[in-house]
Amino acid sequence: MVTTYKEKKSYRVIGTRPIRHDGLDKVTGKAVYGADVKLPGLIWGELLRSPYAHARIKKIDTSAAEKMPGVLAVVTHSDFPAASAKEIDIGEDVVNFKRASANIMASGKVLYKGHIVAAVAALDRNTALEACKLIKIVYEPLPVVLTVDEAIAQGAPILLDDLIGDDLGEKTKNTNVAKHFRHEFGDPEKGFEQSSLVVEREFTLQMVHQGYIEPQNGTALWDAEGRINVWSSTQGAFGVRAQTAGILRVDESKIKVNPVEIGGGFGGKTTTYLVPIAALLSKKSGRPVKIVMDRKGNFEGTGPAPGGKVKIKMGVNNQGKIMAATADIRFDAGAYPGSAVGAGAICVLAAYNIANMRIDGYDILVNKPKSVAYRAPGSPQVAFATEQVVDEICEKKGWDKLDFRLKNASREGTRRSDGPVYMRIGLEETLKAAQNSQHWKTPLERNGPNGKLRGRGVATGFWMNGGGKSSVNLMLSTSGAVMMNEGSADIGGTRASIAMQAAEVLGIEAHDVLPSIPDTDSIGFTGVTGGSRTTYATGLAAYQAAMDMIETLKARAAMVWKIDAKDVDFKDGTFYAKKDPELRLTFKQLAAKLEGTGGPVASTGSVDLSTAGGAFAVHIADIEIDPDTGKSDIIRFTAVQDVGKAVHPSYVEGQIQGAVAQGIGWALNEEYFMTKEGVMANSSFLDYRMPTALDMPMIEVVLVEVANPLHPFGVRGVGEVPLAPPLPAVANAIKDATGTRLFDLPMKPGRVLEALGKVKS
Repeated sequence: MVTTYKEKKSYRVIGTRPIRHDGLDKVTGKAVYGADVKLPGLIWGELLRSPYAHARIKKIDTSAAEKMPGVLAVVTHSDFPAASAKEIDIGEDVVNFKRASANIMASGKVLYKGHIVAAVAALDRNTALEACKLIKIVYEPLPVVLTVDEAIAQGAPILLDDLIGDDLGEKTKNTNVAKHFRHEFGDPEKGFEQSSLVVEREFTLQMVHQGYIEPQNGTALWDAEGRINVWSSTQGAFGVRAQTAGILRVDESKIKVNPVEIGGGFGGKTTTYLVPIAALLSKKSGRPVKIVMDRKGNFEGTGPAPGGKVKIKMGVNNQGKIMAATADIRFDAGAYPGSAVGAGAICVLAAYNIANMRIDGYDILVNKPKSVAYRAPGSPQVAFATEQVVDEICEKKGWDKLDFRLKNASREGTRRSDGPVYMRIGLEETLKAAQNSQHWKTPLERNGPNGKLRGRGVATGFWMNGGGKSSVNLMLSTSGAVMMNEGSADIGGTRASIAMQAAEVLGIEAHDVLPSIPDTDSIGFTGVTGGSRTTYATGLAAYQAAMDMIETLKARAAMVWKIDAKDVDFKDGTFYAKKDPELRLTFKQLAAKLEGTGGPVASTGSVDLSTAGGAFAVHIADIEIDPDTGKSDIIRFTAVQDVGKAVHPSYVEGQIQGAVAQGIGWALNEEYFMTKEGVMANSSFLDYRMPTALDMPMIEVVLVEVANPLHPFGVRGVGEVPLAPPLPAVANAIKDATGTRLFDLPMKPGRVLEALGKVKS
């Protein structure tokens, strides 16, 4: 079931459901993904990874591999130039070139099991794999730290000897705490004194993977002129260009990133892992080199979402007002600094209007792969904690859980915990839509079949959404079709959502706009497809380009009619003369008459947006638990979300439903299960338990449309927000079913049985 709440305005194209522009190629198998790239003379690269989670590299001997027939190149970190410590923002992550270079290929030490130490290029993949086995490495194993508590303990082994930590502005050495920051306003201690109830709870989290089906890949050709051509399934071609340039100390103008399709990313393909290695192998061999990770390598050697600990303290008065709240967020960054703790601190209390708040965030190094973005990075983890504390307060006070959230909801003018004041947001409307949903109004049948327990949970979630830089070019043909070049990688439908915005302005059909994603030499800079920025920011660039084209065409119509350009207007796809109603031409009719009016018609739009207008979601989950096995099944789920304006409702609904499925998996099963030696014991899709279609009910979606004032169509990003509420909604449903609250992720069958008193921990 899908419903739309309070549609505010109808459009010609916006809000319709055309077939996606990339749909035919995808369903017929014509679309070219990274692993499909074929070039003349192409050879294969393979990777040698560390068997240790923490060890010094004493010696590397590649001579036997280099002599093997069919091997054309071998590289180690000694082949990399000394990268600077310069940092760049790639959209959902900040990349430090020095750290990124060491992460891509270990230098001096390995810091996690699976850390790449060498690479081989050979005529075929099997030869490259066998050659990797001939590389001899002498390691000196070192003690391992796997949790934030271990990493900050007295005498803990230090991962990065040269790390200078930042503790509230004070520089620290010999530490695994890369950063400690604080957001604070009001007087939290006074607020707690004024509270009639204070609840404080601590929650533990495990690393989880984005679970994209297509593995990481990269193909590179370093040609005789010193130019590097790249093909990689990435969420940001310009980010790959910048990272490769910084790591290899090559000017960005020497690197061209060519477009290929992407088979899922969810934030995990904003960082490049293979392109610099493939480029160096290509330079050594004189041949194009392709590397495709295997699944084990994807789990062990690419960035998961961080785990760690979150502590929430919240106080309320007897009138149901939150008087104060504090949060202590400790995320495990992995082997290098840069977890999502900053974003987590923004999101942790974002749904609530609280006068007294303090938030402490810690970025902590552990012997695991460096964490990177995963769909609303940091928000699901903190929502799991905050929304359970809110639920517990409601239970202890006997308050309705949605009424309490409404009473304390952030609204226009509320100051967010990290400082900014909200513009128009739709949290109140979303909470009311949840209250009015069929799901919430339908009583839950408490007794399931065969003695199964049932419960219902509700939770909110927030993401601030991204702005940033985007570029779009439009070119008009005499047939009236408009070719559109845009720089955003298309993960799940943004060709359509951007083209539809241009079509809306031009007054033509969605399929009269023909979108393409060119290489980085052929379009203006465009930021990563991530952070829920693409339909908003690149769509706004398309809007600007279309508006510019309309102005050009007004002048051309004036030439056709031999009148002054200021006497031409445009509305609903038709140009007309203000003073002569007989002079009218549709967009396509005018396009056919442009010969001799001044040459081809083209336009450009570009934006650099500092803010985007945040978004909220409210989810309702019904769960059924087998008390004998601890197995939990979601039997009904409703996702209510403020989407601003649904450009392509099917795409919006799919984004929300997909995020819910990921969130349910994160809540119930998914984790990096680590041995005490730092080895991931479940590094395959067989053992890393993600939900399938058989595990999911039909996800019901309610679209709330509270227009974003920053966008002409009211668009808000939608892809990140819906991953945050499922974790706490499921947790609150488990509490409702069992009477016991779970504080540790994942809430897998063993932990449910512990809660039921069936087994001992």
